[in-house]
Amino acid sequence: MRSVINSVFTWILAAAPTLTSAASLQKVTEDFGPNPRNVGFYIYVPDKLAANPPILVNPHWCHGDAQACYAGSQYSALASRYGFIVVYPDSPNTADKCWDVSSNETLTHDAGGDSLGIASMVRWTLDRYKGDPKRVFVTGISSGAMMTSVLVGAYPDLFAAGSAFAGVPYGCFSGNGYGVWSDACATGKVKKTGAEWASMVKAGYPGYSGWRPKMQIFHGTQDEVLNYTNFEEEIKEWITVFGYSETPTTTTSNTPVSGWTKYVYGGNDWFQAFSAAGVSHNIQNQEATAMAWFDLTCTEGDCFQWGQGGPTAQ
Repeated sequence: MRSVINSVFTWILAAAPTLTSAASLQKVTEDFGPNPRNVGFYIYVPDKLAANPPILVNPHWCHGDAQACYAGSQYSALASRYGFIVVYPDSPNTADKCWDVSSNETLTHDAGGDSLGIASMVRWTLDRYKGDPKRVFVTGISSGAMMTSVLVGAYPDLFAAGSAFAGVPYGCFSGNGYGVWSDACATGKVKKTGAEWASMVKAGYPGYSGWRPKMQIFHGTQDEVLNYTNFEEEIKEWITVFGYSETPTTTTSNTPVSGWTKYVYGGNDWFQAFSAAGVSHNIQNQEATAMAWFDLTCTEGDCFQWGQGGPTAQ
């Protein structure tokens, strides 16, 4: 099934924006901290940075790479406009370029796996460019969405919010190895109670009881690679982590695209779930919606940040 992903995202490259900035994608080759799986580190630093710039991490999809992710979205152009930095990790899995979202190491805070390499990139970037440690965000599609959930779950102290397009619940692919493809999860056969899912998220950072990042998910009802059941399981997982009712507080039709429905859970808009009617795994990236979720167009004043709001704010 992973071979399908190679073709369903080819449209992204054709939609790439034309950049007018002199800044370009750069590979970081120096030691940037613990990186046991040798994840590649690419970064886009705009010519004009905001003071204490926010950081956006954008992991790619299976059969993609950092360069394709950079070319296939508007985030670098938006970074040049608003002064934030984009980190584009590159999977070390040469077989299919999917992310390690299965190993116990990657699913556990600072224990190893691909997620630790990405966390090290963020920490290095914060230090090198005097970034804002309270404004670190992550978004991705497909395998990149899975890694988004892993990072939000295992590193709640590092990320302020995530936005995942066509992913699966945190821990759904868990298995013995770094490159496990869970056909059971992909086909919607892995179902758990909200409490069971939430216990997996909480086990990602043992002993952590602090503030939790907010989360946003998108999924097509006709997804042929990662069954729509995963969307329903993701909802169960995150509303339980946040302590929300299974009943949405608001439901909005035809947003941000005609035929898509937005469900908001909790009284403070902390978890959003978008159901895209009739859409396959080839889901359309919604940069403007993610940017608004992260508040990345905010360059001064009371911008959204880690620790601000939420069900367990300290």
